[in-house]
Amino acid sequence: MTDSIIRAVLGPTNTGKTHLAIERMCGHSSGAIGFPLRLLAREVYDRVVAIKGEKQVALITGEERIEPPDARYFLCTAEAMPPDGGGHAFVALDEAQLAADRERGHIFTDRLLHARGREETMLLGAATLEPVLKKLVPAAAVEERPRFSTLTHIGPRKLSRLPPRSAIVAFSAEQVYTVAEMLRRHRGGSAVVMGALSPETRNRQVELFQSGEVDYIVATDAIGMGLNLDVTHVAFAALTKFDGVRQRRLQPAEMAQIAGRAGRHQKDGTFGTLSGGRGSALEFDEEEVYAIEEHRFAPITHLCWRDSEPRFDTISTLIADLERKPHEPELRPAPEAIDLAVLKKLAGEPIGAAVRGAGNIRRFWEACSLPDFRQSGADTHARFVARLWQDLREGYLGADYVAARIAELDNMQGDIATLQGRIAAIRSWAYICQRPDWVLARDEMASRARGVEAKLSDALHARLTERFVNRRTAILMKNLGNDPNLLPVTLDGDGALRVEDEAIGTVEGFRFVVDPGANHADRKMLLSAGEKALPRILAGIAAKLRESGFDGVELSRGKIMWGPQELASLDDGATTSRARLKASREVDAIPDPEKSAFLTGLQAWTEQKFASLAPLEKLEQASASPDAGSEARALLLNLTAGHGYVAREDAGIQHLPKEMRPFLRRLGVTFGALDVFAAALLKPAPRAALHAAGIDRRPLEAAMRSVLPGAHAVPAGYRPAGEQLVRVDVAEKLVRHAHETRSKAKDEKSFVIDPSLAISTGLTEASIRRLLGAAGFKLQQPKALAEGGFGPPAPDKWSWRPGAIGRSKGKRGGKKPTGKHARKNQKQSSQPSENSPFAGLADLIR
Repeated sequence: MTDSIIRAVLGPTNTGKTHLAIERMCGHSSGAIGFPLRLLAREVYDRVVAIKGEKQVALITGEERIEPPDARYFLCTAEAMPPDGGGHAFVALDEAQLAADRERGHIFTDRLLHARGREETMLLGAATLEPVLKKLVPAAAVEERPRFSTLTHIGPRKLSRLPPRSAIVAFSAEQVYTVAEMLRRHRGGSAVVMGALSPETRNRQVELFQSGEVDYIVATDAIGMGLNLDVTHVAFAALTKFDGVRQRRLQPAEMAQIAGRAGRHQKDGTFGTLSGGRGSALEFDEEEVYAIEEHRFAPITHLCWRDSEPRFDTISTLIADLERKPHEPELRPAPEAIDLAVLKKLAGEPIGAAVRGAGNIRRFWEACSLPDFRQSGADTHARFVARLWQDLREGYLGADYVAARIAELDNMQGDIATLQGRIAAIRSWAYICQRPDWVLARDEMASRARGVEAKLSDALHARLTERFVNRRTAILMKNLGNDPNLLPVTLDGDGALRVEDEAIGTVEGFRFVVDPGANHADRKMLLSAGEKALPRILAGIAAKLRESGFDGVELSRGKIMWGPQELASLDDGATTSRARLKASREVDAIPDPEKSAFLTGLQAWTEQKFASLAPLEKLEQASASPDAGSEARALLLNLTAGHGYVAREDAGIQHLPKEMRPFLRRLGVTFGALDVFAAALLKPAPRAALHAAGIDRRPLEAAMRSVLPGAHAVPAGYRPAGEQLVRVDVAEKLVRHAHETRSKAKDEKSFVIDPSLAISTGLTEASIRRLLGAAGFKLQQPKALAEGGFGPPAPDKWSWRPGAIGRSKGKRGGKKPTGKHARKNQKQSSQPSENSPFAGLADLIR
């Protein structure tokens, strides 16, 4: 292995180093690559499986192990890869510059120094590693790789002005959430990537961004570790971070590692800061900008080191070896990691003092090396390790015990923080279940742990998406400015208007109503999107309604309604012969030619509704005929103004020449004792049409019954009869019957009228008396029976008084004027009233 080729491929991000390593490994008979993240190992595992097939490829990480019996290619985390290379033909270490990291640097340093392939070894990393690498591994042939694209600084940008496909980098969960919340309000949301997320959740969030569902991703500096994203701009929300010891400004190399995520392959990228932040000044200085753009950084001079083969004679010697200083000047003792901190803490307690023998001490150190996925700190993590060791020192963890611990975490309820805590806990148990000698029924328990982690990851992804992604706003933001005909807007059967399955409002009739649940900032955008697509949607609705024969459309009080939606109103100049329509604002929004077709159809539908008013139309047309004469024209105008009837006393028939009456009767006009009317217009259909059109605004009796109870407002077509109302044509029938009885009576001054006909209509005797009284008949009170007499009551007897026709209720029964007052009244009665429509025609008819 010492004679194998060692290649150090160094360069900035986006130079194809990892791709080269994959190609080289697949060209060998076997190989292993160590990555800094489980997520990267999984990503490359999928790529190699596509090349070599599942049976030849293994994935080895602390929490996951996929190892087919015949596997020849291993994708691992740096901690899980074989320390010496495992005898593979090819071995590579990715992101080798992490050997200078305070927390994990000693692992990468050990692999850099000792992991070798039989035929080829490849060390991938930043160019800053070159000086120290040449001293520690002088046999390494250094190859520099130029970046495929350029990286340009564009200065600070407000969050609302960030270009699409931007990554915003923050250095705390609180800051990540704050930025993500703001992006949700202004840009529809973002994906969220943090180290605390499980690899599955991070994958799902990355896919959310990569698929284009959101145009922004907010991440911690974990984004700089090899995540291949379609990012064009990286914005720093901060330029300082807490490194575990102190709050400090990022080193230019760290800035470049993050900024380098922008511009993949041959697509150029940009970087800058997020303006409006708090804390340290959010701007790069000139030296930092130059270093990042030109990829020139201070070289790494020292790597972190820790003895990878300590002695296990006693816990004291183990700790001493782990804290031993290296001999090489390029190596420095690694800062105390959490595994060593836990070991030292438990060594001073009875549980540690009781550990004896090299085998037990090695096993105890392995337990202390359990990663602190919960990020709980040395003290809390030490308590967890101590509880774990109590079972391990007796042998194996029981399957029932492990299954119970896993079941406790199988709960998908809770907020983001709660789910993150459970994922961290299940990752600990997944790691425990992967150890070869810790758990009985290891494979089954490992499978259960992975299953729970997958479910928790799905739930966390759903919570993150729910909180930080407004899919509707994101979709609309992407389509702003596009051709409205290309906007993917559809209308559901329930009236919901959707853009790519996201509801933006409803269409009620022809009116677009924005989703009431939208906030103020979104309403304008939703309204704009809806109105852009509305013409096309409205044209479809109009065509469908027109083809249905305007099913569900009604005419009410002069307005054509479709449910609560007004389609049109009758123009003020509309007549029964021509229903001129005035389209509503919503109907006006329908694009031509559909609008013209729709209004033409609606016009025909309205005229069909007016078909029952043909008798009234005949009266209107006759009133315009020069053959009618002024007197008949005046009467016709009165009839049309009264919508088919007028009281005889107001009709002005005293001025109508008798020879004109046949002409009017041919038009359907009846000259009644009390009213002049067109009987055809007293049927339900024409009365309903007149009321619906708003032409006759008097109350409507839909069935036009013969007799109604009394009412304060008299419906159209009725006249009062005592405490009841009687239809005018029925009243005329009853009065005519009374006159026929009078004409046949032997004594016209005292005769009996059979009330059976009137009673059959529903009139009471009192109402009959009032109706006949209004028609000029006077009731003669019968003589009372003599005292002590008996027998049936005498029938009512009537007499005829023509002068009493049409008298008001107040005058009925008063004394008859005599003398000159009588003559004066008679003279006045021959003159039309000042309010009569015939007053102006008085001179013409004399």
